[in-house]
Amino acid sequence: MDFLADYASFLAKTVTLVIAIVVVLVAVAASRSKGRGKAAGQLQVTRLNDFYKGLRDRLEGSLLDKARLKALRKEQAKARKKDKKAPQDKPRVYVLDFNGDIKASATESLRHEITALLSLASDKDEVVLRLESGGGLVHSYGLASSQLARIRQAGIPLTICIDKVAASGGYMMACIGNRIISAPFAILGSIGVVAQLPNVNRLLKKHDIDFEVLTAGEYKRTLTVFGENTEKGREKFQQDLEVTHQLFKGFVASYRPQLSIEEVATGEVWLGMAALDKQLVDELKTSDEYLADKAKDADVFHLHYAQRKSLQQKVGMAAAISLDGVLARVWERLSQQRFWS
Repeated sequence: MDFLADYASFLAKTVTLVIAIVVVLVAVAASRSKGRGKAAGQLQVTRLNDFYKGLRDRLEGSLLDKARLKALRKEQAKARKKDKKAPQDKPRVYVLDFNGDIKASATESLRHEITALLSLASDKDEVVLRLESGGGLVHSYGLASSQLARIRQAGIPLTICIDKVAASGGYMMACIGNRIISAPFAILGSIGVVAQLPNVNRLLKKHDIDFEVLTAGEYKRTLTVFGENTEKGREKFQQDLEVTHQLFKGFVASYRPQLSIEEVATGEVWLGMAALDKQLVDELKTSDEYLADKAKDADVFHLHYAQRKSLQQKVGMAAAISLDGVLARVWERLSQQRFWS
């Protein structure tokens, strides 16, 4: 009992202290953010040629003897001097990343990256998107796809690289590319639409709980979680899914007319090797291999628009870290108490 009392007192004091600190930080954050707009971000540009060169230099330094390494460095220095005297007008490759969640949250950064590169890129350049997404909300991935369509409309070649997965909304984005390159075992396809929701109406009725759904408009609500669903509502809901599916198929077919759309738009997925046979992709290769080859003859730049966190977000992260620390100390004390006893 003494242990429980000590533990409860320790926990109460610690939690109270953390809450007090968080309240003060939130108040400070709120006061400082008054009158400010949304936190701006920053475009980060990395030259991947330098990255690949650094890897090669490191390996050469480890494997070659001093004499051979010295001779190689002299030869490379001469080549650099020659390039400076007669610089070549190399094409540029702009590399973007899209790691999709159900809401396609990465679209916020993608739109700024595309706006930036379109201000400078020409039809002699190329955009490479490393895409990873299993899909999500229709309207969210519709917007992400529309951002990629801006590149096609500008006449700039767009290559989509898929190392792991581009399914459903992810493939909606991928199909916009002039070329789609996939790793052999990446997952592709799922050209279909799905919606699911539970219904607890019978459970509510069992416990004599009424739930009213009032609408203005015959189809304002079709299926609900709490209300009693009707066959007419189900038919309308299914009809809406079919309409969305037809739009999805038409969108994919417009960018990849070589597809047998009815054959691939069944909601199925295929691994890269099978997807190549279905013409869902154009080539089997990893993004690393593709970009390393490009870096031999072009200047390759990675673009990333980093969103700046607001003060409130930073405070929230600090609070989460503090809470983790509290729980760790509580667990440590609890473990020690058990050990000592």
